[in-house]
Amino acid sequence: VQLQASGGGMAQAGDPLRISCVASGRTFSMYAMGWFRQAPGKEREFVAAVSTVGGSTYYADSVQGRFTITNNRAKNSMSLQMNNLKPEDTAIYYCAAKTEAFNSINIVRPTTYAYWGQGTLVTVSS
Repeated sequence: VQLQASGGGMAQAGDPLRISCVASGRTFSMYAMGWFRQAPGKEREFVAAVSTVGGSTYYADSVQGRFTITNNRAKNSMSLQMNNLKPEDTAIYYCAAKTEAFNSINIVRPTTYAYWGQGTLVTVSS
């Protein structure tokens, strides 16, 4: 599976921004797709994920209510609509795909994702 992220850029605090990820290759093997982010000097952290089968969604507490993840099975893609952005949302955002069954506990663990995209930078100024 190959993942290509796009849509990052610069925004002001309070602005919206949308990032997307397109999958290609053995996409039938994907159980879920997710977004992680990594800010300078910090560890990679879970942002949101969506099941590619049932459409269930999962969010980190820090983005719940502000970010919305959607999945388009026909286009093998997913998007992350980010509203009310905050400076602390500044990071490189990575899309990832899981090829194994998951639960609400392991879906937030980056080590359980088999495939990763190259990342897209989101910068939010105050």
